[in-house]
Amino acid sequence: MVTQLLARFRKRRIFMACFIVPAAEAVVTKVVEKVAEKNEKTQEGSEKFHVPFSRKLRWLSNMLLGGSFLLLFEHIWHGEVQPFFPFLTAMSDAEATHEMLHEMATVGVTMAVFITLVWGVICVVTSVLEKKANAEVAAEQ
Repeated sequence: MVTQLLARFRKRRIFMACFIVPAAEAVVTKVVEKVAEKNEKTQEGSEKFHVPFSRKLRWLSNMLLGGSFLLLFEHIWHGEVQPFFPFLTAMSDAEATHEMLHEMATVGVTMAVFITLVWGVICVVTSVLEKKANAEVAAEQ
C-alpha cells in the first residue's frame, strides 16, 4: 500500500509557485514603507522610545522577502523553476498552469497571511514595550 502511494506521488508532477505571493506582498510593502519613511521625516514625536512605522514595515518586507528567496532557492533546487522562458515549469501547459494558480491561491496566500499575522503580533508586542518604557521615563521625571 505504501509503495502504491509512493508510486502515485512520483507520477504526479508538483508545480509550486507559492513564493510568488509573499514576494508580491513584499514589493507592495516596500513601496508603502518608502512612502511612510518619507512622511515620517517631516514628523517628530515627543516620545523617547518609539519605533517608526516605516521600520516596522521594513521588518515585514524583510520577513516576506527572506522567506520568498528561501522558497525560490528550494524550487530551483527541485527543478520547478528554470533559467529560461517560461521560468516556471508549470507554465508549459494549461493543466499545469491551473494547478499552479490553485497552489498559489491556497498555499501562497496562506503563507503570506501567516507571515503578516506574525508581524502583527511582533508590532503589538513592540507597542506594549514602547508604552511601558515611556511610562517609566515619565514616572522618573
